[in-house]
Amino acid sequence: MTYPADFKYTKEHEWVRAEGDTGTVGITFHAQKELGDIVYVDLPKPGAVFQKGQALGSVESVKAVSDIYAPVSGEIVEVNEALAGAPETLNQDPHGAAWLVKLRLSAPEEIKDLLTASEYQQYLGPES
Repeated sequence: MTYPADFKYTKEHEWVRAEGDTGTVGITFHAQKELGDIVYVDLPKPGAVFQKGQALGSVESVKAVSDIYAPVSGEIVEVNEALAGAPETLNQDPHGAAWLVKLRLSAPEEIKDLLTASEYQQYLGPES
């Protein structure tokens, strides 16, 4: 699996793509693969504010429920409503159509503390 080079990654398997003052957040291909078939996604409402590392929602699969952590701090400005009716999109396109939330970055400098695509793949090790 190739991880998009313009994304930044967390060791908890979230990604963020910053564009101006907005960050689009999702889970990685590795995360969805480990979870298995995703059956439900619980996301916050627009206007909610999160600090880096705080749980902002969860993903439920046939195996388990896993929290999603904010890779950066900010206010939710948009939620991917399509996932409510089609959570399996996370298994099919985790780095594209299955983004989770968009947030207005309150501390854009936090992005530089995240992993690059190559650092994330090194973190995952040989199975990536």
